[in-house]
Parts: sequence; C-alpha cells; structure tokens
Amino acid sequence: MTPFLETCLAIALGLLVLSLILATFRVLTGPAQGDRIVAIDLFGVLAVALIALFALWMEQVVFLDAAIALALVAFFGTVAYARFVEQKAARQRKEDVDA
Repeated sequence: MTPFLETCLAIALGLLVLSLILATFRVLTGPAQGDRIVAIDLFGVLAVALIALFALWMEQVVFLDAAIALALVAFFGTVAYARFVEQKAARQRKEDVDA
C-alpha cells in the first residue's frame, strides 16, 4: 500500500468518525421522528463505508461481503422502522377522528 493511499484512508476514517458523531447527535436530539429514522439509516451507510475502508486497509476483499450483507440488513431495518412509524401515525389519526 502506498503512503498516499494510507493517508487518504486515514483522512476518510477520520471523516467517517466525525459523521458518526454528528449522526449520534441527530438521533439523540432530532426534533422529529423522521430525522431520527434518517440518522439511524445513516449509521448503516457509515458502517458499510467503515467496513469497505477496513477491507482496503487490510487488503482483504472478503470483508466486502460483510459490507453488502450489512447494507441489506440496514436497508430492510430502516424500511421496517419507517413502516412501523407510519402505521402508528395512521392509528393515531384514526383514534383522533373517532373521538
């Protein structure tokens, strides 16, 4: 691995860690449920990026399989959570109309 690539990987890792910190802040203080859902989805994207960087750093392509699997799980988890929130809101609207 060239020194330039090592430097780029280190910078990318630092930016990803910063992004994780900012996403954590958004999950904890998000003004709306949608903001929190998007931030949780961002965690999945950042985790996939971290695994991809780790695969480059270790020069092992087998880690990319784990990144793909995590991307699928994170996507389906986000969709399921968003669906749950949508159904909860629909039930709340129905209760408000009935009352």
